[in-house]
Amino acid sequence: MTRLALISTPWPLFTRPSIQLGTLKAYVRKTLPHVEVDAFHLYLGVAADLGYDLYKQISQSTWLSESLFAALLYPERISTIARFWKRRVSRSPLLRKYEFVELCRELEIVSSRILARHWWERYDLAGFSICFGQLTSSLYFIQEIKKRAPSLQLVVGGSACAGEMGESLLRIFPEINYVVNGEGELPLVHLIQSLERERDNAGPIQYPGIVSRYGGGPLPEQENTQVERLDDLPFPDYGDYFDQLESLGADRAFLPRIPMEMSRGCWWKRGSGNKGRGCAFCNLNLQWQGYRAKSRQRVVEEIDVLTERHQILSISFMDNILPPKNLDSLFFEIAKIKKELRLFTEIRATTSSSTLAAMAQAGVEQVQVGIEALSTRLLKKLNKGTTAMDNVEIMKNCETPGLPDLTGNLILCFPGSDEADVAETLHNLDFVLPFRPLRGIHFWLGYRSGVWRNPRAYGIKKMGNHSFYGHLFPPPIFKGLRLMIQGYQGGVRYQKRLWAQVKEKIDAWAKSYAELHSTPGSGPILSYLDGGHFMIIRQRRPGKEDMTHRLKGSSREIYLFCESQRSLPRIVARFSAFGEDQIRGFLKMMVEKRLMFNEGELYLSLAVPLRASCKSRGSLQVD
Repeated sequence: MTRLALISTPWPLFTRPSIQLGTLKAYVRKTLPHVEVDAFHLYLGVAADLGYDLYKQISQSTWLSESLFAALLYPERISTIARFWKRRVSRSPLLRKYEFVELCRELEIVSSRILARHWWERYDLAGFSICFGQLTSSLYFIQEIKKRAPSLQLVVGGSACAGEMGESLLRIFPEINYVVNGEGELPLVHLIQSLERERDNAGPIQYPGIVSRYGGGPLPEQENTQVERLDDLPFPDYGDYFDQLESLGADRAFLPRIPMEMSRGCWWKRGSGNKGRGCAFCNLNLQWQGYRAKSRQRVVEEIDVLTERHQILSISFMDNILPPKNLDSLFFEIAKIKKELRLFTEIRATTSSSTLAAMAQAGVEQVQVGIEALSTRLLKKLNKGTTAMDNVEIMKNCETPGLPDLTGNLILCFPGSDEADVAETLHNLDFVLPFRPLRGIHFWLGYRSGVWRNPRAYGIKKMGNHSFYGHLFPPPIFKGLRLMIQGYQGGVRYQKRLWAQVKEKIDAWAKSYAELHSTPGSGPILSYLDGGHFMIIRQRRPGKEDMTHRLKGSSREIYLFCESQRSLPRIVARFSAFGEDQIRGFLKMMVEKRLMFNEGELYLSLAVPLRASCKSRGSLQVD
């Protein structure tokens, strides 16, 4: 019998099993029933032994995550890494309590204890899934397992192993025997078959998507290494994770979330309307070619089966982008399962209020929206295919009681951004203050992102591995690896100065929003109650009395008509009894009071219905 170990190391979220391990295990067991497969979610054991709060704090920063295991890999560099760590933990009261050397020692003890629980020599092949923030931890466990089982064959794969990144790992770390470049299911099965043939004195087979230490050549194309129909995949097998969680005991128990995918790849990246290059900053789909989605029936069945199997109602959809069509119907079907689900997913800013309502009905509680910017000029540079108006509208819709809560990022310091981008951002920030604050994220250059592929278009003069990696790896290894986060030269300091005011305004936004929501049941910051022939709008202000506005008759009708973005010609045509000048005057007044937002000749009402029963207002059609 062939024995396969699938391994995921710190620092993924410990509250959910690895979708990579669960999917690969199920596929190998279906395709090669004679193979014994064990999945090791090593990060769960590390989290339990270190303490969940401590693990969570570390895992929220890529650089902190990579620092600790880098010190275990290269103990001679511990003082250099410790200085780097100290600078990075300055804003974390919890992490400042720990001395770096002591934390490393504790992590080494925890890791050694976890490694000792398993007999690694019994396996023929061990596969490591290496994604963002898992590089040094994976390398550490690879070396430690290889010490315990020198004859064990090791293969690595995942988003951190795509293209030159995987090739450089194979070149520099002799413990690694193979790299999967791209999707994992088909190459892993063929690798297992190859090793079995070699064991039986038959020659190893060649297969696209596998880069071997025993055969060179250029990296193969990925198209022929992908599962054609995602519906053909078996349901993920998360049994090992839940068994491990149960073994931790009642004092360390928690209810995890089940990860699930509806699709792979990015249809926006593939689309002809955007030159086929996707968002300029994104490198999330390196391991996939094209876009594939599961059928509606398969998605619904998988949700039902996984929640029943594990007696869990919380699911996180791991898709980078949901299917572009028929989302309302999909979530209506999910709602028919008749389970009180708690769902999370990522969506585009162009998602309609009717789709949000369908999601809420199915159990979606939170959505991550690809906002990225509040400047249409900047969104064009990002190649998002959206506008500031789109972003403001979905932020407003997600503030409506009963619809999913929104989380989103605002990219700061994007190379090539200018004063006009910042000025537009600052102006538009004044209109979104009633909505959930976005998180300011400094741009980082991802390997093989659109910016990386065309640096001159963004004013970038020189690129290479981010200098922070130089604190973690010895110089020869730092120079030899191709790493996920790239550093660059070209306007970096200028961009930091340029965006400083935006960063300050985002921080103030977060504080005022928290203050206005500090009292339970305080309700939306900008909301209305409808009286049929009149409406009352309430504006809550930090440290001040609420402001109220009463709209009557046609003013009320125009305001409700603009709950979705409307063009001035449409507004004028709908309310033809009033002159265009009169309508313009009303709209101008509403914008000046920040009760409406406008971009060009598009207008959007910003107040949300106060009561959840009114949430359907966002999709009201009155044309």
